[in-house]
Amino acid sequence: MGIYRLRPIARPDDQNWDHATNQGDVVVRARSSGDARVVASEAEAIASGITDLKATTKLIASAFRDPKLYSVQRIYDSAFAEVGPRVLLEGSPHPALRRAREGTDL
Repeated sequence: MGIYRLRPIARPDDQNWDHATNQGDVVVRARSSGDARVVASEAEAIASGITDLKATTKLIASAFRDPKLYSVQRIYDSAFAEVGPRVLLEGSPHPALRRAREGTDL
């Protein structure tokens, strides 16, 4: 497993954001950079209240899966252990949760 940071790279006015939500930076533990996109999109779906991940297109529509919107970078000097399950380690992939954490209005 590796530790990966997913970071939005498209400008805020990029038209691709019309179809997906900017979730901010997230850090995940995953098997590969492609798997990191899957882990982040699964975390987004779960945070949105979706429990049946195989029955939804929300995962496919996630901004985390779009290379025009998000970059994926392997982190080698992370404080997180590379051993462990595929999981979201840092960041909130749901806008309402992120705004609540930042103390802004929902």
